[in-house]
Amino acid sequence: MDREFITSLWDIIEPVLEPDGIELVDLEYKPEGGKWVLRLYIDTSDGVTLDLCAQVSRQVGALLDMEDPIEHPYNLEVSSPGVNRVIRKEKDFRLFSGSPVRIKTRRKLQGRRNFSGTLLGVENSMIIVDVEGTRVEINPEDVERARLDLPAGGFFRQDLRRGTVRTGV
Repeated sequence: MDREFITSLWDIIEPVLEPDGIELVDLEYKPEGGKWVLRLYIDTSDGVTLDLCAQVSRQVGALLDMEDPIEHPYNLEVSSPGVNRVIRKEKDFRLFSGSPVRIKTRRKLQGRRNFSGTLLGVENSMIIVDVEGTRVEINPEDVERARLDLPAGGFFRQDLRRGTVRTGV
């Protein structure tokens, strides 16, 4: 989908959520099963509940009805970002430092576009990842998609709370 259109939707939706302490983590707008779907991924410091998703759906749905930025019918879905959430903001790259990540870049860096490793954080505005013992610096402008890459077997561990993930599990 057109990046400018996604950015315009983001610019409409995010300011409505922020005053309530709700973070817009990701936004997707794409065709699925012959219909268009606008999917919002939200988070808060207290987590995401079904009631919160319903509240945000009503609030954003009313806003989009007023603003009318989407020309054809679509379904609005609101969800938590899940355990292997997308990370896109600099604060997220700092927050999830020490966590396993997968990053896909828009162009080749060091001969490749896909990087899996341990997120080391942000230094001098560059995302730093340890990929099999090699330090890789990625310009945020080059990131097409980045997400946490937590092991499936660890989903029920106590230390899978934000900022406490351990590598080498």
